[in-house]
Amino acid sequence: MRITLKPFTVHKRFPLTISRGTTAENTNLWIKIESDGIEGWGEASPFSIVKGSKINSEQLQQELTGITPSLERFHPLQRQEIETVLLDNTINSSLRAAIDTALYDWLGKKVKLPLWKLWGVTGDHPFSTSVTIGISSPKKAVERVKNWLNFMEVNLLKIKLGSPEGIEADQAMILAIREATPHLPLTVDANGGWTLKEAIVMSNWLAQYHVKYIEQPLNVGDEDNLSQLYQRSPLPIFVDESCFTSEDIIKLSPYIHGINIKLMKAGGLSEVMRMIAIAKACKLQIMYGCYSDSSLANTAMTHLAACADYLDLDSHLNLVDDPFQGVSLNQGKLMLNDLPGLGITLPN
Repeated sequence: MRITLKPFTVHKRFPLTISRGTTAENTNLWIKIESDGIEGWGEASPFSIVKGSKINSEQLQQELTGITPSLERFHPLQRQEIETVLLDNTINSSLRAAIDTALYDWLGKKVKLPLWKLWGVTGDHPFSTSVTIGISSPKKAVERVKNWLNFMEVNLLKIKLGSPEGIEADQAMILAIREATPHLPLTVDANGGWTLKEAIVMSNWLAQYHVKYIEQPLNVGDEDNLSQLYQRSPLPIFVDESCFTSEDIIKLSPYIHGINIKLMKAGGLSEVMRMIAIAKACKLQIMYGCYSDSSLANTAMTHLAACADYLDLDSHLNLVDDPFQGVSLNQGKLMLNDLPGLGITLPN
């Protein structure tokens, strides 16, 4: 098989601020795998879980260039052997995700079926996704909510908290959003921005405002405190940055209610499916998230939407220059098409 890549930069309509900083653009990689006259596509999006740790697209390109000769001797059907090579060489998870996604896209095109049909999961109806409000002043937060409402029908708001100004700023933001949209359900994502003490206070305070769950309340490395929070929080606890792959789920499962699965963290759709199976065996809820991903990566995850309790696949909706067309928007919900593989095309 032949592997090629093309960097592309996407720009956000509205920059997103979380506890670790603000992003307005991202340079991702479009990876193509060609064999037997069929081309499979995948996307690698650089990301970070702690401030300052983000690997850039140039580093990803160097990694892929270095491993390509070891991969091109395989056929796209040799997915297990390809995954072993990638893991043995400690290739970045976002590159592994792009390659694995491209292999599945190739397979779907080979057998002329969309992935959701190939996997035997439901994919022929719309799936609700939350939309994200980044950390900001109360006034700007309300403006962002209104921007989303003007753009689409909103069914669930995801509010980023963990403000560097403290939990009082977090509370002011929630109060403003609640006053402006009392009818919309909320979820909260602190991105590790709280201490244990703050997380306990905020979980009890947020419970008054019909918040569905809190995501990643404690920082990476502070997982030992999850048991205390689990006992004292009236709200379900989901983890994101603390849970990369299926290996992380078992040790965390006694102290959490759910996990956030992201394609770039997991390292591919193969690992996403393993995580789904283990999470369900542990009776955990499942949500899917994203980074600065285009329609390509978010469409890939939507093919498994029927296996999740919550979707937070909205990054492509905030892009002014998404180079791909895939999953569409239908009354605030994501709708897959019936094209083979991922169902991704290029705009005319």
